[in-house]
Amino acid sequence: MPILERTADLWRRYRRSRFLPATVVTLLCGVAVALFVGSYTYATANPHPENIPIAVVGGVPDQQSQTFESELETAMGSSLDVHHVADRGAGIEQLNQQQVFAVVEVSNADRHMALDLSSASGQAVAALLEQVLPQTAQRAGYSVTVADLHPLQHTDPHGLTVFYMTIASVVVGFVGAIQLGVQARDLKSWERIAFTVAYATLGSLLATVTVDSIVQTLDLPFVEAWFTMAFTMFTCGMVFTMFSSLVGRWAILPTWGVMILLGNPYSGGSVAWPLLPRLLATIGRYLPPGASVNALHTAVYFHGHQHLEPYVVLAVWSLLGMSVYLIRQHLFGERGTRADQDTADQDTGTSTTETA
Repeated sequence: MPILERTADLWRRYRRSRFLPATVVTLLCGVAVALFVGSYTYATANPHPENIPIAVVGGVPDQQSQTFESELETAMGSSLDVHHVADRGAGIEQLNQQQVFAVVEVSNADRHMALDLSSASGQAVAALLEQVLPQTAQRAGYSVTVADLHPLQHTDPHGLTVFYMTIASVVVGFVGAIQLGVQARDLKSWERIAFTVAYATLGSLLATVTVDSIVQTLDLPFVEAWFTMAFTMFTCGMVFTMFSSLVGRWAILPTWGVMILLGNPYSGGSVAWPLLPRLLATIGRYLPPGASVNALHTAVYFHGHQHLEPYVVLAVWSLLGMSVYLIRQHLFGERGTRADQDTADQDTGTSTTETA
């Protein structure tokens, strides 16, 4: 038999064998771990701010201003986005709304600057400003006083607990959906959605109690944190369910890409958003992990200044997931998810083989 024919025959036999899917999984795992490591290290291994927004009240004299700002940017290794405001109150409001990372009030009469920081907005950025601005100001002949208006809680000195809460919500959210598809695939469509709500509600309640009362890592606004975690878990569960209805057994791939490779490292949870690549940080805030981090972070450290945007992001993803899933169910019946069909086909094939 010619070599080409033998090769073609071997390929056909291999394609029909049990080894092909195992080989595909092996290759995907290799690529996935490389992408996973690359995504996180690119975002967090050596972060540096590209642009830092600050509010400024007053200003140094014109003949000094350009030199002062240039020296400050050089020392920080980034550019400043200066928001000139009428008074300190306006600057504090922007700080509370997380539109700026610091407020600098300049008094030329006594050559003094008051620097108001927000460690909760980004510990690394606040530390950099606290280190660099006084040194630069002193060279220009100004004294500086520093106040941290939104300090991190002493039990969470690096501000990472919100990020860990989000990771737990995201991962368990879609793993729960995977298990419902495998272990309870006979559920009807609305029953499956109802059980997604159930495990999201229970899981988020237990997680909130754990963080707030058992390990006492954060003093949480209990109901708001519980709701946000539950919403996050439900959203991630519905996103997987959507992909499951579209691509079947390979649904973990797009879910992993959206939630883990892009969502978590660029959520702003482990590294403040000015330290992230601009495009990826923008994408991250419109993915479920980024929305969850924003909502939880504001709930914990910026009481009374919660934004609507993160909840809109979660709602859009949830509605998208439910809509796609329910449409597939309507078109193809209660066994409409391709993952369920794949599993059923495998079961049927196994039974037929055993019978034969």
